Amino acid sequence: MCTQETSLARPSATATRTRAPKKGPFDNTGLIPVLARAVREVETAASRGPVSPSGRTKYQVIALLVREERARAKTDPELSEEARAETLKRLDGVATILAKTAARDTSLIALLEPNHPTSDAARSLKRRMLEEAGYEVPDEPAPELSGPADPFAERQVMPVSVRARQLANPFLAPDFALGTTPHLTRRLANWELLGPLFRAFERGGSVTSMELPEPPANPRWAPPGKPLMHHQAQLIAAVAEGHRTFLLADEPGLGKTAQSLIAASVADAYPLLAVVPNVVKMNWAREVAQWTPQRTSTVIHGDGEDLDAFADVVIINYEVLDRHAGWLKTLGFKGMVVDEAHFIKNLGSQRSKLVLSLAAAMRERRHDPLMMALTGTPVINSTEDFKAIWQFLGWIDDAKPRPELMAALEEIGLTPADPGFLPAARQSVIDLGIVRRRKIDVAADLPAKRVVDLPVELDDDLGRSIKQSERELAQRLVSRYRALVSARKPTSDEDRKGLVRMVAEAELEESRAATTGENIFTMVRKIGQAKAVLAADYATQLARSVGKVVLFAKHIDVMDQAEATFARRDIKSISIRGDQTTLQRQREVDAFMTDPSVKAAVCSLTAAGVGLNLQVASNVVIAELSWTAAEQQQAIDRTHRIGQDEPVTAWRIIAAHTIDAKIAELVDAKASLAARALDGDDSEVQAETSVQLDALIGLLTDALR
Repeated sequence: MCTQETSLARPSATATRTRAPKKGPFDNTGLIPVLARAVREVETAASRGPVSPSGRTKYQVIALLVREERARAKTDPELSEEARAETLKRLDGVATILAKTAARDTSLIALLEPNHPTSDAARSLKRRMLEEAGYEVPDEPAPELSGPADPFAERQVMPVSVRARQLANPFLAPDFALGTTPHLTRRLANWELLGPLFRAFERGGSVTSMELPEPPANPRWAPPGKPLMHHQAQLIAAVAEGHRTFLLADEPGLGKTAQSLIAASVADAYPLLAVVPNVVKMNWAREVAQWTPQRTSTVIHGDGEDLDAFADVVIINYEVLDRHAGWLKTLGFKGMVVDEAHFIKNLGSQRSKLVLSLAAAMRERRHDPLMMALTGTPVINSTEDFKAIWQFLGWIDDAKPRPELMAALEEIGLTPADPGFLPAARQSVIDLGIVRRRKIDVAADLPAKRVVDLPVELDDDLGRSIKQSERELAQRLVSRYRALVSARKPTSDEDRKGLVRMVAEAELEESRAATTGENIFTMVRKIGQAKAVLAADYATQLARSVGKVVLFAKHIDVMDQAEATFARRDIKSISIRGDQTTLQRQREVDAFMTDPSVKAAVCSLTAAGVGLNLQVASNVVIAELSWTAAEQQQAIDRTHRIGQDEPVTAWRIIAAHTIDAKIAELVDAKASLAARALDGDDSEVQAETSVQLDALIGLLTDALR
């Protein structure tokens, strides 16, 4: 499409006058009389009420021509100074009428912006007005096809699985309820409303959460053995009653993912699209299996070669949206969840444009899709951070409230100039679906301390290197095992298990003594390095949404990466390491405990795992796993101490499909073993072996299978 500068070019450059003025520049011929007649027509229309769409088009064209004619008059060498002054004076008269008209209908003000988009109707009207003024206007050149209209088209991919689904179901069922919502244009039609709505949230007020219904006594929304907490069931009850848009701003740790997945199940919003940060996309797949086991999920990696387009839940991270936005708009999604929705707050960013275009495409096909924005920090810098999220939810468009919100504002019976409008408008927005609960508000629902695993996919070069090293280690173990089998010829499963253990023990001894080469310890260290930025990014999200957070790691280089990431994200942090003096360490602890600007503590698992009080935080991120359950618990207990008045959540970052996941499983098993022994349980207690040895046994056993 031609740009505005090309399609609405200045008359002096693209139009030639065909008749000379009869009496010089002060007669009633030329462009200015045409503009004067047209502006009077628009002024008269505005005096009778809101200006019609055709009147708005005429208003915009008059403003454009006044601007262009003024520029021409100032630079035209053929005009005398007297003629130039008279021309500018007459143009000022037209501009004055434009301003008076905009004062009557304030929605016209946006049309005065030089970069306001112009329609085909505006270009056609401008051409007619120039021709009426005596200009010879050449035909517009055809748009140049120098590149795709979609700025992301060159990056688009079409996974084979998507093509298969499209061929299997080429026609999407129409939604006959589309277009049934009336567009109300009454008392508030000419008011600028978005600014007052944002200001309404600056002033604060009552709790920013809609009124939720009480759930039934025994709801069957969650699978057996996975009971919903009361605050979760309340939101699902609202979905069951027909509510379909939510800004779910619960603090981290209150189960926003579970609520959105069960909401999709209750609303039958399948297929469901989940747009999430890279660090949590594997966790989303696991949560689908836990909370809606009857549904399938697929996670999009890279170009989507292993994508299952027939899955009920499609999970994609922000970073690869540009490659898949094209086909995602055609799949017929009935619901969309945007996790960590503050990622789209910048309307000019690529991720925001892509998310909003997907949401708009969904609303074009369905009148009531389930739309959920999940974020503990919907507002970071100013209340205008709400804008992109509200647009995603369909509450507003770029310039004004959409019909549902407009109807609610009309019911208030006030205008932005009236006292009481702001708090009432704030409540109208909240009632559309803002839900906010804090840990302290629902403490009775939560355990005092819990560990939540966040599996992450290591799909960069380092991640691929780690997986290759793991395969090579497994092959080395298999070769040793087969050599032993050939020499000893075991006859029973017990004999073969003994050989597996023998190979693992030998490998572990060599690894402990080795100074070079790949082994289990170098692999675990590499995994920590690969997870460092992901863990720090997640800790950043926590710091911005709930306050202070503690990040634990084992290796110095991982701690260094975490601190550097915090610095890049403008998160002020302190560090607690083994090489600090007692005075240095206490100074760092004091800063974390008392300085509001310090949001994160980067701590060594071994140096900071005991003897510290960090209970000002209730969220812990474990970037690297400990080899023992006790060390992990000691780290978590730096925050879970006397003086802590909130439930503590430890977020354990796990590298999916690597030995890291096996280590986490083993650490948990040891923790359960210790609990049984301490609690007096008479369950059979197995002899405890080292996690390193069991991890190698598991790696070899899996390879032999």
